[in-house]
Amino acid sequence: MNTTISKNGLPILPQATSQQGSGAATESSATVASAGTSTAQSDDQLKLTDSAKALQQAARTNTAAVDPQRVERVRQSLADGSYKVDAGRIADRMIAMEQQLGGTGKA
Repeated sequence: MNTTISKNGLPILPQATSQQGSGAATESSATVASAGTSTAQSDDQLKLTDSAKALQQAARTNTAAVDPQRVERVRQSLADGSYKVDAGRIADRMIAMEQQLGGTGKA
């Protein structure tokens, strides 16, 4: 199966033919190549996987979700030494993330 991509700015190179091929095969390749450069085709399609769609949506997320007042409170509590680390909560979130990434789910 021969596929020619046109209108991409790259030269169209001749396609390899088999040893058994005749002049007709070469003519066919030349016809496809010349047809690809002279005719604009708009039947190209792109299908995204669910993962790609999720990545696109994640890239579009609003960065305004950051609460500047909370950031300042955490910064202040770190500066004065009153910030408490909840190791159990961190561990629970790490396990949940591992499960989402396809881990075994065993704790």
